[in-house]
Amino acid sequence: MVCLDLEGVLIPEIWIAVAKKTGVSELLRTTRDEPDYDKLMNYRLDLLEKHSIDLPCIQKVIGSLEPLPGAYDFVQWIRSKTRLVILSDTFSEFADPLMKKLDFPTLFCHSLIIDQNQKISGYKLRQKNHKQKAVEAFQSLNFSVTAAGDSYNDLTMLKKAENGILFCPPSSLMDAYPDFPVAHSYDDLKKAIVHSWRDH
Repeated sequence: MVCLDLEGVLIPEIWIAVAKKTGVSELLRTTRDEPDYDKLMNYRLDLLEKHSIDLPCIQKVIGSLEPLPGAYDFVQWIRSKTRLVILSDTFSEFADPLMKKLDFPTLFCHSLIIDQNQKISGYKLRQKNHKQKAVEAFQSLNFSVTAAGDSYNDLTMLKKAENGILFCPPSSLMDAYPDFPVAHSYDDLKKAIVHSWRDH
């Protein structure tokens, strides 16, 4: 089985796109910069409130995005070879339009709390540390897991998987975790995935 992160691996970083569209540069901060997800999300929610950015505004930005070049074909390649599950710390209210453009691969993520004025008032985690928990659940069903991600919030998933791969990570992450193989393109990632299958 292959487990992938979503943003930065298959689609653009949604919050970065929102930051560029709204001009709120503070929203450029992502899980590549802040390892503490709750801290990061509360920071984002405060900014949304401060700048009166609601869900329809964010969904409009997301609707204009496309998967990363080559992502669609890469997803179809994995699905033709084995099972694919995307494990993401995004929200279903954000991801659904882009999932359609990837031909609806299986996605496990979180959900938003939306008030009557379509403002984002909070969020509900599917489960704390759900990426690692999902990998553990798959392993309990006797799946061997190869996982790939690009950020600090992917590390527990990568460590728990039989094979963890960093995909186009920031240099700080590569320097901190030199034992993980690094893929800089989908071709590299394909080769790393195939290599992991040979090991099992």
